[in-house]
Amino acid sequence: MAKKDEGTRNKVVASNRRARHDYLIEDTYEAGLVLTGTEVKSLREGRASLVDGYGFVDDRGEAWLDAVHIPEYLEGTWNNHAPRRKRKLLLHRAQIIKITHKTKEGGYTLVPLSIYFSEGRAKVELAVAKGKREYDKRQTLRERQDRREAERAISSRRHLGE
Repeated sequence: MAKKDEGTRNKVVASNRRARHDYLIEDTYEAGLVLTGTEVKSLREGRASLVDGYGFVDDRGEAWLDAVHIPEYLEGTWNNHAPRRKRKLLLHRAQIIKITHKTKEGGYTLVPLSIYFSEGRAKVELAVAKGKREYDKRQTLRERQDRREAERAISSRRHLGE
């Protein structure tokens, strides 16, 4: 019984926090990953990096994830996987068509946001995103800082009033 409860929770393996800073997120998708056994074992140990990763749809209409680093499994033998290989994404045909149309527009790209396990299966959260300009990044940081200062002022007033 405990095994079922264990598999239903989402266990985040890796997240790309930089993506939310560098891109304006338009749409998000959940996709399955086609992995080898040693890649799954390495992910279960919590070892992965999405920093340079990106997704694309090839001319055959298949979605792929490239440049995501999943290190070799330490107890793996001669049949260990290559750390930065292309991995096929499992998406519905309608989702692939939407992604293709959006990425053909100027400035849009497919960015991985996180890799996690859902019900025992490795999933990746993808986003169709548009790159931010430098002034957009500064504006976002300024808004976040202003929001924090306002929350601090409100909380300090509450403490003074008590």
